[in-house]
Amino acid sequence: MSHLEPIIEAKAVEQFYVQQDGHRTQILAPTSISIAPGKIVALLGASGCGKSTLLRILSGLARPAAGEVLWHGQALNGRSPNVAIVFQSFALFPWLSVIENVEAPLKARGVGAFERRKRALRILDTVGLDGFEKAYPKELSGGMKQRVGFARGLVVEPEVLFMDEPFSALDVLTAETLRGELLELWTSRKIPTNAIFMVTHNIEEAVELADRIIVLAHRPAHIHDDFDVSLAHPRDRKSPRFLELVDHVYKVLTLPDEAHVLPSERPEREKHAPLPHARPGGIAGLVEILGDRGGADDLYHLAEELVMELDDLLPIVEAATLLGLVEVAEGDARLTPTGRSFADAGIEQRKLIFREAALERVSLLRHIQSALRSKADHALPAEFFRDILDERFDAQQAERQFQTALDWGRYAEIFEYEPATDRLTLHDAALAGAA
Repeated sequence: MSHLEPIIEAKAVEQFYVQQDGHRTQILAPTSISIAPGKIVALLGASGCGKSTLLRILSGLARPAAGEVLWHGQALNGRSPNVAIVFQSFALFPWLSVIENVEAPLKARGVGAFERRKRALRILDTVGLDGFEKAYPKELSGGMKQRVGFARGLVVEPEVLFMDEPFSALDVLTAETLRGELLELWTSRKIPTNAIFMVTHNIEEAVELADRIIVLAHRPAHIHDDFDVSLAHPRDRKSPRFLELVDHVYKVLTLPDEAHVLPSERPEREKHAPLPHARPGGIAGLVEILGDRGGADDLYHLAEELVMELDDLLPIVEAATLLGLVEVAEGDARLTPTGRSFADAGIEQRKLIFREAALERVSLLRHIQSALRSKADHALPAEFFRDILDERFDAQQAERQFQTALDWGRYAEIFEYEPATDRLTLHDAALAGAA
């Protein structure tokens, strides 16, 4: 994108882990990316797609399993680059005052007390926190806590400021205010950093702030699109070009991506493909809304009207697509014939349609049903299925997969779950036992 010498450059970096059976689960496909001076770069993608993994590799917090990261053309080799990271969780020390929190990274770098205090006071004034130097985190609002986070990142005068969804834990108005303040500080060159790399799942946020947007797809994580945003700041959210760019990102995120996977890898990839984290009620709601709108709608317009962010809407759309209820093309969602039948059906008929689609299209639910059928009492401990998922996913993702499978399987009346015993029972067998 830029012809300037990059500050940070990743060359074919990968991240993966090897399962107990020797299968390699790829988290990040070979990816090359560079960060040039004078740019705000937004890394955009759905939750869990690998954005934070790539940020940690670029910032030097994590080493890639393969490939290399260069800092001004030289390999990092374990060295810490001159960067700072602002997290969404604020991550402040509650026992330290505001100014002590801001001084903390300088103290860790061995900067003397007088210089620490001078730099901390200057950056607190820059981010609008003068007068709150002696306050403690518990006394601050969410927006003020994140200002402290920005000040703590900027006080070390990083060449690159990394931000991992810094506004996602804030309410809408506070987030909008902080985005505007950050942009004003950046465009007026009041902050001592040469580039900003921001991870976000908010499409409008990326188009509003970034000079360059990289869209990350998953399974495994890889760059799906990479383009410049040639709009002057401040940007009008209602301008045709702004809306066009937002719509473009929605289209990119819903495009099929089989071209990235070798044909020989597709069966294995499908076998390990995770379930979208969407509840049956959300899937049914989407189908109903599309049914009320003649069977189709533009995803961007739909998200805007429902006040739903990318992480809220896309898993529901992906789940409805997986079940064969919805088709997505060019950023538009359209009901399939099965989806139309589902929209028009009553409660029991909907469950039957969902059950048939789930067992036909979701291998995990088929596997659970088959395993339960094989037992004489048609019951198994939930831990049996958790162990299977642990071989495919990390612990957190495995539990989320199990909970999603529980939601779908119980709604579709494939099986019952008893929390007290943590056991699954085939639905028909559970009814027979109750009788």
